Parts: sequence; C-alpha cells; structure tokens
Amino acid sequence: MDQLFQPFTLPCGRILKNRIVKSAMSDSLGDGQGNPTEAQIRLYERWAEGGLAVAIIGEVQGNPNFAEKPGNLVLRPDGELDKFRELARRGSVNGAELWLQLGHAGAMSHPPISTPKGPSPLDIAGLKSDGYSRAELQDVSTEFAATAALAKKLGFGGVQIHAAHGFLLSQFLSPLFNKRTDHYGGSIENRMRLLLEVIQQVRAAVGPDFPIAVKLNATDQLEGGLEEEDALKVVAALDATSIDLIDISGGTYFPGAKSASDGLGKGPYFLDFAAQARPLTKKPLMATGGFKDPRQAIDAVKSGAVDLVGMARAFVLDPAFPKKWQSGDKAPLPFPRFTSPPEGGITAWYSMQLTHLGGDEPVEDASTLPAALQAYEARDEARNKLWRKRFRS
Repeated sequence: MDQLFQPFTLPCGRILKNRIVKSAMSDSLGDGQGNPTEAQIRLYERWAEGGLAVAIIGEVQGNPNFAEKPGNLVLRPDGELDKFRELARRGSVNGAELWLQLGHAGAMSHPPISTPKGPSPLDIAGLKSDGYSRAELQDVSTEFAATAALAKKLGFGGVQIHAAHGFLLSQFLSPLFNKRTDHYGGSIENRMRLLLEVIQQVRAAVGPDFPIAVKLNATDQLEGGLEEEDALKVVAALDATSIDLIDISGGTYFPGAKSASDGLGKGPYFLDFAAQARPLTKKPLMATGGFKDPRQAIDAVKSGAVDLVGMARAFVLDPAFPKKWQSGDKAPLPFPRFTSPPEGGITAWYSMQLTHLGGDEPVEDASTLPAALQAYEARDEARNKLWRKRFRS
C-alpha cells in the first residue's frame, strides 16, 4: 500500500501526493450556460478531501459550438470566471490537484446545441457531420491553447488534452472517421499531426512548469477504427513532445457502440497495452478503467507498466476511498449490477449520482436506473434551451 501512496514527480517538476487519479468523466453538472454550479464545486471538493492526487474535470469546452452535452463547462473570457476560480480553489484542497480536460466533440457534438464537424464529412445512421477545412484547423489548436492559458490563470493545476473516446482529436487518429487526403489524413503520422500541433501550442501558452496530459485510446474497439499498432506509434511520437502524462483508455461513444466504461471485462482494462507502450516512452503512463480494489491498483504500479492509476466510477461509489485504502481498508468497492440496461442507461445512472454527491446526499442503488435515465434526459432537454439562449443568440 505504501507504494500506491508514494509521491510522484511529473516531468514538468510538479509533485503529485500519490498515484491515484480521478480520471475525467462527463459530470454534466454545469448550469446549462457553461458555468460551474455549487453542486459541481462541492463534488470536486469532496473528492479532494477524500485523498486523491489529481481530479480531472471532463470535457471542458473552449468553443461552445462543439459541445458533448449541455452540462459541459465552457471556459472562455466571457464566462462567470469567479465561479471557475472557486471551483479551482475548493477542488484543490488537501494537497489535491484539479485539472481540466480540454474537450471538443467534433463529429459527435450534441446536435441540439452544436454543429457537428469532424475530420471528414460523415452521413451514416445516427451520425451526420461536416468536415474541417485546412484553414479551420488552425483555429482548433489556437482554441485549445487559449483555454489552457485561461485555466492556468484561474488557478487550475493542469490540463488534459482529450484525444480518446471518439472526440475530435481521437477522430483524427481514427481511420474510421478520418478520410482526408491532405497532410492530416492517410498514414498514422499524418493522422496524429493535429494532436501534435495542439500539444505544441498548449505548451507555448502555459509555459514549461504547467502539467499537460494526453488521454489516448489504446483502441477504438470499432471495426475500422484506431487499433493498437497505430496507437503505439502515437505513444512513441508523444515521447518527443513536452507532455507530462499519457492517460491510456479506449472505446468510443460512436452511435450504437458500447460505452467505453461498460462491459470491458474483469480487472483493469488497458494494462497489457501499457506494458507494450512502456518501452516506447519515458513519459509517465496511467491506465484508466477497471480498478475495483487496492490490490489491483498496487499490482499495476508495482509491475512498472504504469506510474498512476486512473479511476472514475469508483469515486462515485465512495468519494473517500483513497483515504480508506491508505488507512489499510482493502475491501472491494461496491459496484452495482444492472440487469439489461438500455443504451446510455449506466452512464446516466452514474451521472445522476454525481448530482447527489454534490448535494451531500447518499448514492442510490441500481434499481433506480430507469428513473435516473428519465431525469438525466429531462435535465439535458432543459439545459439545451439554456445553452441555445446563451450561445446561439
């Protein structure tokens, strides 16, 4: 257990208090106009109090036209910046770090509030989008960099560039989405070009001592998508950049595909890929997903395959489990079992539990999934209207 709670120094010099990270998930707790709510601020404060090293806020948009959900945050100068400062302050108590995941949903932007646009035009069942022009791609890197610079100014501890789960930078990496014939398409070297440009501009915007992580798919888990061979080439290329951490995940939210967090089997999901990636890079590695008890986390770090462990849904079930683990409590986390859940149902259930946690209320049991899904969809519909009122006027 001591090894899991040893400090860890990132390449930029920042020291993390231990090896446990709350990986990004879409908490859907924004106010519908891109700003933090008190429930969201309290949620991240609770996680910091519970003993983690880093919490990462999922899908923070720099451009509201490409949002994943109407509960996303939108960080730009015309937002309610005092609320962001309060989120940064309270989410970093107890020696914790609070990082923002820089997001852009691309072709999978939420149509009621966004303009889906990806690497190439798409028109398939459940997914239709325009494609980026070469000139427009310059704006993408600039927007990521501006959001990162503002995050640093407001007191957040770091940023994560989202290049996984089928969002924009992941779409560029994936031959399923990326059908371009210019310098941003074709070979994996071309398909990773935009990601490398974003990293370069973000680093220039935040300076050398500010943590930058990248979330990367080991595999899209879709026929025709990014596979491990190409993902390993991306890892090797990231070794030559100025980033501080590679967060390994997998899967996409492609229509009809299983959620990246649903049904990937027992135990940690991507340790085998991390072991393959380890000889290719000196960058710190983190595997996200599937950790359910302290033994799994300890073994992952002891193996040398990863330096940090990323967990998300575990923090919904018990916000203070890192503190309990450090005190010697080795009980597995009480993951619920769902019977024949509808598509998106499990994600909706976990998202609604975050609302309870942010209100200092207890988490519900699995039997509430139908009601949670209904409440989740109704809340999104109400926030769609708020989003359009602010950003589409």
